[in-house]
Amino acid sequence: MERLQKVIANSGYTSRRNAEKLILDGKVSVNGDIITELGVKVNPSDEIMVNGALISSQTKKLYFLLNKPREVISSASDDKGRRTVVDLIDTTERIYPIGRLDYDTTGLIILTNDGDLTNHLSHPRNNIKKTYLAKIEGILSKDDIINLKKGIVIDGRRVDTSNFKVKQKDLLKNTSLVEITIVEGRNHIVRNIFASLKHDVIKLTRTNYAFLSSDNLKSGEYRELSLKEVKKLFSL
Repeated sequence: MERLQKVIANSGYTSRRNAEKLILDGKVSVNGDIITELGVKVNPSDEIMVNGALISSQTKKLYFLLNKPREVISSASDDKGRRTVVDLIDTTERIYPIGRLDYDTTGLIILTNDGDLTNHLSHPRNNIKKTYLAKIEGILSKDDIINLKKGIVIDGRRVDTSNFKVKQKDLLKNTSLVEITIVEGRNHIVRNIFASLKHDVIKLTRTNYAFLSSDNLKSGEYRELSLKEVKKLFSL
């Protein structure tokens, strides 16, 4: 027997965290009975309904790496009718993105129907590294660089920003290209880091997700992750 929220997540319907919310909101039933408490365990033969839809615990696990274009929502759906990352993947299975990239941010994002991988990569204790290339307004000063090496405090929490490199300076246009690697997953975190230093981000892309890179993926392209890559992600 397995916990209900894990079975829902593993079915590819949604992430484990959202599955827990659906349960608490009374949107899940097992064999006709509405479940509103976490911790309930189910058998493979149990009939599980989520929002009136029957889910299966036997769904094949899928893993995609997408180079997200601009003006695409990092969500499985959008109530405003905007294009989502799921729309870019050619599959009939229910998948969803792990984490998110802002609407105007490009780069690597993983989509899957594996709740265990989602939970693993999303947990702060696993310190999954993500590398971004930011085009910012202005040139970083010595004080900016000192602050980045020390770490930036955002909303009362320090972000380790010691791993960064100024790749390019354009004195004529007064812009810089900065590569920065962080393990944070908070919304707008990279933009907020530079905003705290009084530098607006003009363009932002995620170039690396852990050991995965966007080298061979053009904007809007995707590929399936290999079994070796999935195992390596679980080992991080």
